[in-house]
Amino acid sequence: MTGRPTLAVVGATGIVGSVMLQILSQHADIWGEIRLIASPRSAGRKLAVRGEEVEVVALTEEALDGVDVAVFDVPDEVAARWAPIATAKGAVVVDNSAAFRMDPDVPLVVPEVNPHAVRVRPRAIVATPNCTTLSMIVAIGALHAEFGLRELIVSAYQAASGAGRAGVETLREQIALVAGTELGTAPGDVRRAVGDRTGPFPEPVALNVVPWAGSLRDGGWSSEEMKVREESRKILDLPQLKVTATCVRVPVVTTHALTVHARFEDEVTVDRAREILATAPGVVLFDDPGAGEFPTPVDVVGTDPTWVGRVRRNLDDPAALELFVCGDNLRKGAALNTVQIAELIAQG
Repeated sequence: MTGRPTLAVVGATGIVGSVMLQILSQHADIWGEIRLIASPRSAGRKLAVRGEEVEVVALTEEALDGVDVAVFDVPDEVAARWAPIATAKGAVVVDNSAAFRMDPDVPLVVPEVNPHAVRVRPRAIVATPNCTTLSMIVAIGALHAEFGLRELIVSAYQAASGAGRAGVETLREQIALVAGTELGTAPGDVRRAVGDRTGPFPEPVALNVVPWAGSLRDGGWSSEEMKVREESRKILDLPQLKVTATCVRVPVVTTHALTVHARFEDEVTVDRAREILATAPGVVLFDDPGAGEFPTPVDVVGTDPTWVGRVRRNLDDPAALELFVCGDNLRKGAALNTVQIAELIAQG
């Protein structure tokens, strides 16, 4: 690329797209034109980026003319159709959907963990992982580089915004319904109050936790759980890594939290693990339970790093660590990682 490259943000009006525009406005400005693209119903809207109002244009072939890098935050089927059109016009695509993540010709990139992978992109497409994987993988990648990872057992407590604007709106509506009541004290009382207003969730999420996120896969697993398994293996280049995940939806607006059991090749020490996490790029170690210090979503939301606390060595296995991890699922979990990849590509 010569000069300042042209960037297209496809899906600019979505919940992740809006965070992406904030991040682009906060980062060093390496871009020439930033073109905002969305569905035809959003065309004509004006959004702020880099302190300027930019008009949104509809997603068409012409809208992709002259684009050097196109970041996509759109449904899988839209990405599957339009990403190859963008690359045919000469753009490199960074895709935040699941459409290309497991394609062997598409690198799955986390810049703090495997930045080298961005350089080999035979389809001119780079994928960014699912928000749940991204909420933990920067910390896990740093520990793997030192100790050699053998197994992950993860429970993910996923925020409502992982289901998009509809998820946030549903949670807020349900909270308003139950606030100031005695609900949550009898079987089915919350369900009756919420009725059919469950939005994208299978059950009420206010005053509740729902042990399900995603769609059904073989054996009773969910698509979100399988993403954690398959994506972690690909990012870390450990195709045989043992991974077990359970995904739970919780009444949090934004920021996923995870409990992580990580087993390594050899014996580990908490002191060395803490040293690694304290110095790893993109990680904040916040771990003093005696002082009430550990990461929680209400403190981590709106920040970029992966926050890690409750670092313990497993009581029965000297080669295993237990961690509690929080990451903003809209920032590092989606928009930030996408922007970081785009910046790597622009820098060559």
